[in-house]
Amino acid sequence: MRKLFIAGNWKMNLLRSSSQALLAQLRSSLSDVANVDIAVCPPAVYLRDAAEALTGSNIGLGAQNVFSQAEGAYTGEISCGMLLDVGCRYVILGHSERRAIFGESDAMVNEKLHATLRSGLTPIVCIGETLEERESNRTLEVVSSQIRGSLAGLSNEQMEKTVLAYEPVWAIGTGKTATPGQAEEVHASIRSLLATMFSDAVSQKVIIQYGGSVKPDAVADLLMQPNIDGGLVGGASLKADLFSTIVQLASKIHK
Repeated sequence: MRKLFIAGNWKMNLLRSSSQALLAQLRSSLSDVANVDIAVCPPAVYLRDAAEALTGSNIGLGAQNVFSQAEGAYTGEISCGMLLDVGCRYVILGHSERRAIFGESDAMVNEKLHATLRSGLTPIVCIGETLEERESNRTLEVVSSQIRGSLAGLSNEQMEKTVLAYEPVWAIGTGKTATPGQAEEVHASIRSLLATMFSDAVSQKVIIQYGGSVKPDAVADLLMQPNIDGGLVGGASLKADLFSTIVQLASKIHK
């Protein structure tokens, strides 16, 4: 049985004092949750502070991005080794904002993915379609292409250690959320594709999160779907009460 996994992506938000206050609130309000994996992904400059604030807690630490090389003349980049050194367990790869704003291709995501897996970090690989692609009935085509490109060259064992996050781009930061049926259709398709690329046994072990304006009032219905295994939460992860509610709702769901 797959364990639900809720991760918060803070993006480029909060300052040191506000991030510390949020972590203290989350640590207190979520200390009794044992049946859901939890992570937060602050901006890189606050990762060390976050690691210290979360020491001994049930909340894992993740980064929002990483570079594929271990070291070298790559000004402004951060390596997997550096993330491990400051206490990270997870890293988000290929978020739609990285793809759209910074031009990251499937091939670039794939390079980062292989580096991440070699390092021992757990990757959260994002895929998802734009509004134009959905309205053109190309959702499954686009998602399939992103998965094949981003996951190229993985072994079965590596795939089992990789988390996927389906995030319809048209729902991110817009207040819109895919209906449980829409989200489940894509998640089921992703799992079916993984069975073809790897094996059915592998596909049944992979955690597939939903991301895209995840809010407390919608999360329960989403997580009740058979192929949705958690959430990659954006804006709601910046509010202790909202993120805690999402995790607590997830903890009440038994699949």
